[in-house]
Amino acid sequence: MKILALEFSSPRRSVAVGDGSGRTSGACEQGDRGGQPFALIERALEQASVSREQIECVAVGLGPGSYAGIRSAIALAQGWQLARRVHLVGIPSVDCLAAQAQAAGIHGRVHFLIDAQRGEFYLGIYEIGATVQLLEPLRLLPGAEAPLLAARGPVVVGQDLATRFPGAHVLEPDAAALCALAGPRKDFVAGEQLQPIYLRETNFVKAPLPRKSP
Repeated sequence: MKILALEFSSPRRSVAVGDGSGRTSGACEQGDRGGQPFALIERALEQASVSREQIECVAVGLGPGSYAGIRSAIALAQGWQLARRVHLVGIPSVDCLAAQAQAAGIHGRVHFLIDAQRGEFYLGIYEIGATVQLLEPLRLLPGAEAPLLAARGPVVVGQDLATRFPGAHVLEPDAAALCALAGPRKDFVAGEQLQPIYLRETNFVKAPLPRKSP
């Protein structure tokens, strides 16, 4: 099965093409949030010698992370499904980070921190060794508690947090890891079921009614 993986949850946006067996035949990345996703896709397809028509599954990194980036990846996947009736699968970007940490030899009780803005972080905790096991699902962590994690095991952060956590390992979610994780998955979904991982409750302030002119 030819898989196109889109990982846009961090400033390091990446695209990969694989065959479902864990092998990646084409991959591109760029570190510009405002980059051209279609250009990345075309380059990855060209590297893999795969046409758009051959893609059977689109995998999307659901975050958490850049809400705009994740939404754009979801929109691309939804459009692809409408045009080509491909399978879609959504995978938490932190799962990609856990797989990358395992490949990098980062083992033990590993804490993954992602900037959630508003003085908070997204925190996911995994036990990583010969296998990868989720210990604690993602939750919001107050910023004051984040420095205490280093005493409890390795910490993994993105490049945007590297200066704030100088002893941490630095990884960004990667489309090649996403592609490998998508290979054995069969829990395909319709496009409207893909949703960014955003742990806060949605809230808004309703605009007041327009004032009537005297």
